Amino acid sequence: MRFPGAEDLVPRALKAARATARLKERLAKKGVTAIYANDNYGIWRSEFKDLLAACKKLPGARGEIASLLAPDSRDLTILKPLHSAFHSTPLEHLLKQLKTRELIVVGLATDMCVHLTSMDAYMRGFKVWVPSDCTAAESEENKAVALRQLSVVLKCRVGRSTAIGRD
Repeated sequence: MRFPGAEDLVPRALKAARATARLKERLAKKGVTAIYANDNYGIWRSEFKDLLAACKKLPGARGEIASLLAPDSRDLTILKPLHSAFHSTPLEHLLKQLKTRELIVVGLATDMCVHLTSMDAYMRGFKVWVPSDCTAAESEENKAVALRQLSVVLKCRVGRSTAIGRD
């Protein structure tokens, strides 16, 4: 999170990371596979684990977010060059292999990566859920606009994470 506006995003991102960690724990107990898609920051020889290690060393909330959301041995990871987890990645092939029909999209930022990944998932025929408390944007207004568009235009299910993964 080194870009203009990141300082506004960090506190919201930490709150979203905590909610995401709780949701992931509930879903993992049900056998749901978590797939991490992280920016490669233009470093084409990067490895996910190296990127994670560097992020965990960041001071304050940035390092805490990386630690809270660190993948475990059951999770899958991909690196992406831009905002959508589908763009120039093997994600679509991976999801087909897993016979996936529904995605829960969480992350930063609601109005960029979450929105564009959800849009690409919608265009590929996936049912998409976006837990609003597991996303963050630089402003609450930007987040609200993105969530509304996800709900109305892309027909994504949008709501709190507490509604997902419970019997």
